[in-house]
Amino acid sequence: MPQWITVCSGLIQSTLPQAQWDRMLYGTLQRHEIGRPQLNQVCGGLIQTSGAITQQRRMLHSTDKFLAAKDSLQPSEEKVGAFTKIIEAMGFTGPLKYNKWKIKIAALRMYTCCVERTDYEEFFHRCHMPDTLNSWFLIAQLHVWMCLVRMKQEGRAGKYMCRYIVHSMWEDVEQRGKVMGIDSFTLKQSMRSMTENFYAAIFGYDEGILSNDRILAAALWRNFFNKHCEDPRQLELLVEYVRKQMQYLDAINGEDLLLTGEVTWRPLVESNAQSILKPTSPAYNDEGL
Repeated sequence: MPQWITVCSGLIQSTLPQAQWDRMLYGTLQRHEIGRPQLNQVCGGLIQTSGAITQQRRMLHSTDKFLAAKDSLQPSEEKVGAFTKIIEAMGFTGPLKYNKWKIKIAALRMYTCCVERTDYEEFFHRCHMPDTLNSWFLIAQLHVWMCLVRMKQEGRAGKYMCRYIVHSMWEDVEQRGKVMGIDSFTLKQSMRSMTENFYAAIFGYDEGILSNDRILAAALWRNFFNKHCEDPRQLELLVEYVRKQMQYLDAINGEDLLLTGEVTWRPLVESNAQSILKPTSPAYNDEGL
């Protein structure tokens, strides 16, 4: 029966008996032995020969399970056609998994969840923040960033949704500034400063979430507290909040987020740490609305 033997990450179809292949492999490996342990480089990998020929054969042999895992598509990858690559290189968005209007509506809902389902009074009280537009923006942008991190895991559709979450945020900030009576020149200057701080904060938060709590605490101290935090317990509280919130968002099904945009937030201070359970899937109709 034909056999597949893996050599140097390539597949060579063999019709020789297994015993003959074993003798050929044994002879090849035997010539590299010099009587003591050494490192031999084979096909870019290092094989340590210590007289145990069976171990060397095992390293050259690749199982069907390994081949299946290697050939399978990674979750972060997404196959797109040549036409889609061309139009996206030109700055346009190609066909997505779901209707673009549904994703836009879900993005608006997700941003609404960021600003309407957050207990701002608790943040003001526990973090000693003034009740101002800038304080509101710092809290909102932290929750928007957590949504962006979660949705970027959903491929091209998730990245498309991120664009409209940020778009909804800036429109909301501008409208709130007008309602508060801020003149157009001052509002324009404030939004320019907020934009710079927003992208700087995203960069710092991304570094912190991928690193340890010390890096995340430094990012929160620079961006959320604007370098004005003398109580380390406040930083500890915010780091714990971000970590548990990201874990909570990761438990939500990605398709549910793309179709509904429904997000709930854990309280800043948990009355019962055991209450952090996997969130239930939101309900939506056949149109994703």
